[in-house]
Amino acid sequence: MSTPAATGTDLLGVILAAGKGTRIAPFSEHFPKPMLPVLGKPLIQHQVECLRDLGVKRVLIVIGHLGYEIVRGLGDGGRFGVTIEYVDQGPTLGIAHAVGKLEQRIDRPFMLFLGDIVFVHRDLGSMTALLGQDGVRAVLAVKEEPDPAAIRRNFVVMEQDGLVTRVIEKPQHPRTRLKGCGLYLFDPVFFDAVRRTPRTALRDEYEITDAIQIFIDDGHRVKAARVIEDDLNLSYPPDLLDINLRLLGDRSSVAPGVKLPAGAKVERSVLMEGVTVSHPIAIRQCVVFPGVALSGTADIERRIITLDHTIDCR
Repeated sequence: MSTPAATGTDLLGVILAAGKGTRIAPFSEHFPKPMLPVLGKPLIQHQVECLRDLGVKRVLIVIGHLGYEIVRGLGDGGRFGVTIEYVDQGPTLGIAHAVGKLEQRIDRPFMLFLGDIVFVHRDLGSMTALLGQDGVRAVLAVKEEPDPAAIRRNFVVMEQDGLVTRVIEKPQHPRTRLKGCGLYLFDPVFFDAVRRTPRTALRDEYEITDAIQIFIDDGHRVKAARVIEDDLNLSYPPDLLDINLRLLGDRSSVAPGVKLPAGAKVERSVLMEGVTVSHPIAIRQCVVFPGVALSGTADIERRIITLDHTIDCR
């Protein structure tokens, strides 16, 4: 049975931001991963603004480790033009478990972001246009991935006659280059599959790919949308620098009020609010957090500098 195609104002936004981020230590001591800065503002703020630009008015964020930092940073969402509600995941038992926490709050289609991935994408409105057409009840954002190792770290999507037939988590021998990217659009009927998703023996979690496969096996129509140009996972400390450099291109991002002496050079770097530089040094391919005072006399390159740590990414 066909349902009307979704529009932005019909959608809810969902962002999963509860993970502990142990691999990204020492940042995880003070920051939940989604609050780490990308071009001077939290990664999760980019996702909230993306949802807003689609027309979404209400965003649900699942929080956990240092979740109060996300609440403090985003508040009620008013300054971004949305309403934000927070749900504590409790034990972090996988993506499907986090989604299941939201069932009582969701009564319409929802777009789901994983909060530790930066997406470089084309028009996400093409995903919403697919939902509801010819009975389509879910849309998976995908990209053609030339790197088999990248597919093995994510999940592969298999299609037949324009519909998704299988999704395979972390395949060792992927049979297609179509990679799932951690951005999804679901009809609320998807919760019927989420409730029946088993806990895996391998990772002792409830996997979203298992829920999607159950949904497909139940006879629901699922489409893949080739809207992702790049998906940049924030897993280890150097990833934060590489993501910022990827989005910077050949430019720099220097916040208003940054104090630079005459002769200082800033090349492909992000200097955030309150940064002060004491000497005419060159700063190349660096991310410098708010309030940091750089008092050294030597040039710096490929470093992430916070108030508490310096991460050498050379």
